[in-house]
Amino acid sequence: MRVQTVFHRMDAYEVKFCEVLNRGCRRWTIRKFFAAISRLGDGVFWYALMVLLPLVYGSAALAASLHMGFVALTGLALYKYLKEHLVRQRPYITRGTLTLGTAPLDAYSFPSGHTLHAVAFTSVALAYFPQLGWILVPFAILVALSRVILGLHYPTDVLAGAVIGALLARISFALIA
Repeated sequence: MRVQTVFHRMDAYEVKFCEVLNRGCRRWTIRKFFAAISRLGDGVFWYALMVLLPLVYGSAALAASLHMGFVALTGLALYKYLKEHLVRQRPYITRGTLTLGTAPLDAYSFPSGHTLHAVAFTSVALAYFPQLGWILVPFAILVALSRVILGLHYPTDVLAGAVIGALLARISFALIA
């Protein structure tokens, strides 16, 4: 079975859930809040974290920041490859019932690169600094939610991004150890 056929079938099952979450985009405050979360999840938050860790925790945190940088580059290459080869249209394009909450960074939907990086960065950072969980875990969840709420991804795009991000973090520890 072709990938496009699988995606088409998945889209049909997921569209109702997308519509429910996307209703929040009709409210200016919700749309702006999740657009800001999404923008921070573009990399701004994570790159700031990579710079701040050594400033706050000293040279011991440099390894964590470098590890996150390695994961960032690997994740970027991986999700770009998958998006270019799997070519799943974004839900706001295929479903006229969805409101686009913010401009997409690229053309395709599967997997969610924002979620991939949010989960990978959170996993790596928490392995070094578990005390940051109170801020990193909720932020990663908000990034993942923002992608569906803003009409940019289907839930399975986000789920796939989360799984790939978790696997990427785990593999990175195996390679570094």
